[in-house]
Amino acid sequence: MSKQVAIILSGCGFRDGSEIYETTLTLLRLDQLDIAYRCFAPDLDQPKVIDHVSGEACENETRNMLVESARLARSEIESLEALNPDDFDGVILPGGQGVAKNLSDFAEAGADMTVLPLLRDKIVAFFEAGKPIGLMCYSSLLAPRLLDVTIPVTVGHNARIAGAISSMGGLHKTCSADDVVVDREHRIVTTPAFMTAKGLAEAAKGISKLVDKLDEMMR
Repeated sequence: MSKQVAIILSGCGFRDGSEIYETTLTLLRLDQLDIAYRCFAPDLDQPKVIDHVSGEACENETRNMLVESARLARSEIESLEALNPDDFDGVILPGGQGVAKNLSDFAEAGADMTVLPLLRDKIVAFFEAGKPIGLMCYSSLLAPRLLDVTIPVTVGHNARIAGAISSMGGLHKTCSADDVVVDREHRIVTTPAFMTAKGLAEAAKGISKLVDKLDEMMR
């Protein structure tokens, strides 16, 4: 394995962390292409913990993003602070509401959101080095705040989030869950994934295309 991709997670579970299916499908496609990967997550507590049965907040419970993300990474994970972009050829951020609640405050602030400064520093380093970046589902909405250029991205046909992307100075493109939007100039690939996917098979097609495009850009 000569290529290395960093995967940035935000917890475990679509309601308050990284989307499990999106993460697993990403890791599967990387493995199928014989691309090495390493997972990272902020070593910080989640602002909120959500009961995935009821959808309600667990008011008296605290969970750490790194500890929760280790469930997805089978314990093969490091703190986001330890991520050195020089050691990797690309980076992928799976979606899930952890992006909107943990990596940013989009869930509360909408288009006035801020992004975790450490995350921005890491992504900017990949961007400035010309290394490809893959964003899916909620992660796509971070682009206008992460990078100081207008980049076409997609969250499928979610009008509310597409409007927020536009309000932040981004450029939203409608796209089906089994496809991708590619900005070759800036080396950014996005896919709606479970923002609009009706099932695993549909999401897998888009996620596989995203990883395939990153593979092309890393050659």
